[in-house]
Amino acid sequence: MKNKITIVGAGMVGATVAHSVVMKNIAEEVALIDINEKLATAQAMDLQHAVPFAGQIEVKVGSYEDCRDSAVAVITCGVAQKPGETRLELLNKNAKIVSGVAEEIFANNPDIVLVVVTNPVDVLTRILLEKYPEKKQQIFGTGTLLDSARFRHLLGKKLDINPKSIHAYILGEHGDSEFPLWSNASVGNMKLGVCQEISDQEKTEIFEQVKNAAYKIIAGKKSTYYAIGAGTAYLLEVILRNKKTVLPVSYLVDEKYGLPAVSLSMPAIIGRRGILGKICLDLSEEEKLNLQHSAEVLEEAYQGLSII
Repeated sequence: MKNKITIVGAGMVGATVAHSVVMKNIAEEVALIDINEKLATAQAMDLQHAVPFAGQIEVKVGSYEDCRDSAVAVITCGVAQKPGETRLELLNKNAKIVSGVAEEIFANNPDIVLVVVTNPVDVLTRILLEKYPEKKQQIFGTGTLLDSARFRHLLGKKLDINPKSIHAYILGEHGDSEFPLWSNASVGNMKLGVCQEISDQEKTEIFEQVKNAAYKIIAGKKSTYYAIGAGTAYLLEVILRNKKTVLPVSYLVDEKYGLPAVSLSMPAIIGRRGILGKICLDLSEEEKLNLQHSAEVLEEAYQGLSII
């Protein structure tokens, strides 16, 4: 199987994922699939013209047959989030779309790793995991990967430290019930409270900026794509190069946290075969309650689906 990526959805998110992959030169080939063939053709051509600035990678308009020799498929298609609309309100619009796309992908390659980006990513990921219970290692969502990057960015600005040196997660839903894992946040190998104290008010302000970032961006330019494109490309690099990196992605949690069988973000070890292992965190009592609340929100959304 080649270091090949098939991306379903050639809109701004899918195209930006592809652009980030091209500029990082992490794959041999990228195939773009979209119901709008004219859009897919234009995006592929534009991306082909970026290749000489980055390396050597084939970018083409694809079909689901491209999944046959792809290591990873990425689902970015669906209805975009509108200003003022929550990710969960998107659910009924995108559930059938994503389910149908996954059928096509797995029909062509049952062993492919499938990354879900389309929102609401947690519930859509769960739909696929419930549909394909034997593929729990292969299927996961980008979850709070982006939220955690926003978190580290803001902490880096506050502390005047390179965010790459900051280890901090946003966990739970990729949405309004997400929460910051302050108890495990660290700079280098030192807990945040030890190396530098941040007041409760500052913590609240930082988290509110993280949680509301997407709404602010959508109000200004209708959608977010640069950061999720870069984050997804990084995730794809981790998979293709089997980096075995710990990242907060959305997967089906088990009973160890006392939660219903929902898909939400917790740290996992990611490599060539998908999820290689799961990290069990020592949460504070407040964080346990926040995790429970996030699970309840997602469970309610899932049970309200007409598709299940």
